[in-house]
Amino acid sequence: MNASWTTTHLIDAAHGTAYQARLKAFVQHVQSYNLTVGGAMTDPKGDRSKPPHAQEDPDMFVRVVDRGPDGVVLRGAKVHQTGTLNSHWMVVMPGQRLGAADADYAISAAIPVDDPRVSYILGRQSCDTRSMEPSGVDVGNAKFGGQEVTVVLDDVFVPYDRVFMDGETEFAADLVERFTAYHRRSYVCKAGVGDVLIGAAAEIADMNGVAKASHIKDKLVEMTHLNETIFGVGIAASMSAKPTPAGNYEPDVLLANICKHHVTRFPYEIARLAQDLAGGVVVTMPSDDDFNSEEIGAILKKYLCAAPGVDPDDRRRVLRLIENMTMGRNAVGYLAESMHGAGSPAAQRVLIQKLGQIAEKRGYARDIAGCGGACSKA
Repeated sequence: MNASWTTTHLIDAAHGTAYQARLKAFVQHVQSYNLTVGGAMTDPKGDRSKPPHAQEDPDMFVRVVDRGPDGVVLRGAKVHQTGTLNSHWMVVMPGQRLGAADADYAISAAIPVDDPRVSYILGRQSCDTRSMEPSGVDVGNAKFGGQEVTVVLDDVFVPYDRVFMDGETEFAADLVERFTAYHRRSYVCKAGVGDVLIGAAAEIADMNGVAKASHIKDKLVEMTHLNETIFGVGIAASMSAKPTPAGNYEPDVLLANICKHHVTRFPYEIARLAQDLAGGVVVTMPSDDDFNSEEIGAILKKYLCAAPGVDPDDRRRVLRLIENMTMGRNAVGYLAESMHGAGSPAAQRVLIQKLGQIAEKRGYARDIAGCGGACSKA
């Protein structure tokens, strides 16, 4: 919404359109009824070497297939959509830079999630069928979960009052870069997930009776260091936000990208250390049905005991939580999504290179070192 707020302002200034007034009315509606909006940007893309208009199948990017007096008709799909299924609205947007020949793909519009011509195909997740079992123990995280869907738009009609870009290809890249700055900064949320995993790792170490060992403490320090680095850079990106010509604020783009780039790496190391502290039992433990079996349940509980006073049922719950977060359903959001959500690592490195002010920093070094002349262009 923030990215669209700025981009609609810029389009209106350039073309005399009324997109921001439409967006403002939509925002007021959303706020008045406390509604949830999902941003739908990622297209299937097809052949990545070709722009949208040159695809063998034109539906590889969401596009306008008809324009009438009252609105537009959209066709295509959005993929990897986290949270769209439990939102009230989605705002579809172009997902990359577009050329003049891609005008039909330069579309941004709000669509109600329950539109009858929109379909949702649920993605599979590791260990997902455990959620269908009577006991919640083997789920690992019995309270919370998430889902990703492929969203199919089958000739969806959108009235013009919910259209915020239509054909202005020169502003597609601007919208994408602004959206990704907010999105990449928002990956500070992974620090909250990391807090839970660090807590689980500390808890299992204590249950195992090794909490006082120096190497255990050191691993928890490393996990905390990595997690708080994510948090610190994300907060710094927000605190360094600057106002836009449209009146809203945007985070520091360089710091937002560095936050997300940390997230493509650090959760994997935190997860590795959590598995290290958990021990091999995190992947070899029998099922909850076995623990509740009249024949073998007592035997399993006897041999799952660890430190005195530790309930083996509590121990296996913590182990299942670590399994869930590092290789089960929640690993979707904590690991794979950390890698690819809001853009894969190479996308962040492009902007870090662009915004890193290397030439300026070379100037600082030359000045302090007493070098003569100007910097080379290398």
